[in-house]
Amino acid sequence: MSTKKISISGAGLVGSLLAIYFGKKGHEVSVYERRPDMRKTTIDGGRSINLALSNRGWKALEAVGAGENIRKMAIPMYRRVMHDREGKLTFQPYGKDGEAIYSVSRGGLNARLMELAEEAGNVHFHFDEKCTEVDLDKGEVTFENYLSGEESKVQADMIFGADGAFSAVRAVMQKTDRFNYSQEFIEHGYKELSIPPGPEGKHQLEREALHIWPRGNYMLIALPNPDGSFTCTLFFPFEGNPSFAMLDTTEKAREFFQQEFGDALDLMPHFDEEWKENPTSSLVIIRCYPWVSDSKKVTLIGDASHAIVPFYGQGMNSGFEDCTVLNDLMVQYGDDWDTILQKFQESRKPDADAIADLAMRNFVEMRDLTGDPRFLLQKKVEKHFHEKHPELWTPLYSMVTFSHIRYSVALAEGKKQDAIMDKVMALPGIEDKWDSPEVEQLILELLQK
Repeated sequence: MSTKKISISGAGLVGSLLAIYFGKKGHEVSVYERRPDMRKTTIDGGRSINLALSNRGWKALEAVGAGENIRKMAIPMYRRVMHDREGKLTFQPYGKDGEAIYSVSRGGLNARLMELAEEAGNVHFHFDEKCTEVDLDKGEVTFENYLSGEESKVQADMIFGADGAFSAVRAVMQKTDRFNYSQEFIEHGYKELSIPPGPEGKHQLEREALHIWPRGNYMLIALPNPDGSFTCTLFFPFEGNPSFAMLDTTEKAREFFQQEFGDALDLMPHFDEEWKENPTSSLVIIRCYPWVSDSKKVTLIGDASHAIVPFYGQGMNSGFEDCTVLNDLMVQYGDDWDTILQKFQESRKPDADAIADLAMRNFVEMRDLTGDPRFLLQKKVEKHFHEKHPELWTPLYSMVTFSHIRYSVALAEGKKQDAIMDKVMALPGIEDKWDSPEVEQLILELLQK
């Protein structure tokens, strides 16, 4: 593979990982980021939404030798812990024994990926650089430095737009002929809060679990941090009853939390300050195509091409999987970049659309169903059948989170499973015979239809 001059716009998670992949292949890589270097400044508070690393993300990290390094900052979460209004707990394992998703700080992970990229020696980061113009035919990007106001034009063999949901690179591509684009803001936004460490720096809730307070149309979640704290996120409607619009004072918010999330509020000594100071942020789904310019000099990747809502914990994982797929194509096709990039967008687009749909589906599951006894019973039926017939049934969550099955295949299979489980759960007395031969036989018969 001949050496290329590659420019990446965006030094976030996907941009930094992509730089590692290209750097290790010997390419000359320059990464431009509009924000300051997060390793030298305070990261914006209240906007992180702790990340859940799962199999797809780990595969991408391990392929460049970063897996072991990142595991040191990650905490395994083996199950969901659901909190009802009275503080009573119910539990749901994520997968088979030993399977976990991993809580990791967005900022901490991003900073470490930058360091690993720089270790290659041929990767260079440039901060406070705002992308103002892209020449799709020439492969030239214009950046304006926030501090000096100076403009610089950067020429490259290939440009990758890894600059997030509101990508400046994509904004230029959107003006080209036959470029399809849609953005959908969902009715919910989010606000970040925290539970500090307890005495001696210990976690005040179960450490190796993701905590959920499901309340129908909204929910609170909490993910553990290595320092003994939890990052909490309230997903809540912007308008209506209840909504952020209604909780327009700290007093109203505190009263609402006391009623709905009392056991969490008891562990939040900084609630008033965080409610007032942390922003209320929106959530958007971005779909677009094509991801590659006609000249084949500019390519979109990660959130720039397929931003999703965070309810399956797959936003970062799917962006990292983009890097894995692109790398596999580089290995297969060598210097044939036209084929590499065309096959990249053709293969990833259906999976990007599928995980966007799956994420919204999982939002409904998390906020509406995780506290529902019948839903929990259905999951027990599925788990029991999977353990007896692993070759015939893999639960949808496991397909998405603990495998490398394509998202589009997992979504199609999940729809078939839904139809089967609707019939199973309609059986009279299912509560008493959920693990019986009768139920097992019914599922076997339905699978053959």
